[in-house]
Amino acid sequence: MKRSVVAVLRTKPETVLSDISRLMELAGVKEALDLDAATILKDNISWHLPFLSANTTPWQLEGTIRGLKEAGFTDLLAVHNNTVVTDPFKGARLNKLEPIYKRYRVPEKYNFVPRDMRWEVYRPKGRMRALHRIYPEGIRIPAAFLGKNIVHLPTVKCHIYTTTTGSMKNAFGGLLNSRRHYTHSVSHETLVDLLVIQKEIHQGIVTVMDGTLC
Repeated sequence: MKRSVVAVLRTKPETVLSDISRLMELAGVKEALDLDAATILKDNISWHLPFLSANTTPWQLEGTIRGLKEAGFTDLLAVHNNTVVTDPFKGARLNKLEPIYKRYRVPEKYNFVPRDMRWEVYRPKGRMRALHRIYPEGIRIPAAFLGKNIVHLPTVKCHIYTTTTGSMKNAFGGLLNSRRHYTHSVSHETLVDLLVIQKEIHQGIVTVMDGTLC
């Protein structure tokens, strides 16, 4: 996987959608992702109520979808997860994400719904620092993630365990089941483990992070 590229743009309501497309171009989305692979959109709903900066914003999601399509990435799939405190169905509705997926005809899947996702044991090639202890019976991940691009959609915010949060933390809900909450005591090591796994299973990784409400 190539070296990471970071691009930052100031924006305003009138230009935010086109600015996101430009941001993705500046960050080299065409080089970072595989045009021949399907692309997972991994939004972030930390709380199903629309608290400022807690969740993926509607303009962040729409701008990213438009930017991907303009770059030639048309095979898109949204994957959602639940937590012990959030309802992703309610979250998508209350945070105005659901209409955007419908408008752009992006199918939505839920990694906790058996008919949507099958989980299988994954044996990482790289060294694990924590996950092998949390999951001694084997680290299970959604089989649908293998061989696909992934685009993370976090926001700029603080986190009680990881101090800040972003694309590495956003992988937490997508790749691990609800037992992931036991990893909070080793959160930093867990995020490193997840990055190792992501680099092994994904064709490409891109993050579009929204700081408009932070």
